[in-house]
Amino acid sequence: MIKSQKDFFSGLMFTLVGGGFAWGATNYTIGTGARMGPGYFPMLLGIFLAVLGAFITFYSLVEHTEDGEPVGKFAWKPIVFVLGANVVFGILLAGLPSLGIPAMGLIAAIYALVIIASKAGDSFVLRDVLILATILSVGSYLAFIVLLKLQMPVWPTFITG
Repeated sequence: MIKSQKDFFSGLMFTLVGGGFAWGATNYTIGTGARMGPGYFPMLLGIFLAVLGAFITFYSLVEHTEDGEPVGKFAWKPIVFVLGANVVFGILLAGLPSLGIPAMGLIAAIYALVIIASKAGDSFVLRDVLILATILSVGSYLAFIVLLKLQMPVWPTFITG
């Protein structure tokens, strides 16, 4: 009955995650279109994701594929590197005082994030990764520090004091 396993399971995941976000958003004030509350955007995004997932799941049942597009083996390497990069980013950005790790700031955290996450792919060219990290660091500095005026460490605490 399932004609595309990949589409079926991805659609099912979208539906469950979207439904979970929409349900979780009900704990916040939703508001109206004119006066949106903090739960408005998560609710709409969750509903949109759930509807998209339901459509993909339905499509997997009616669209014929040659071999049924079986789900392959689990890709552990990208998951470990991408999730690990985000954890390292959070630790480097704010530090971990309970373990004696000082805040390294936005720039160092972005470089670490990009370098670690880049290891998840099949190819790794250090020059390209450093160029990307530099562009992201400059863009993040301009967006968050200069334009939005957010208060967060930009450089390591042992440099700035």
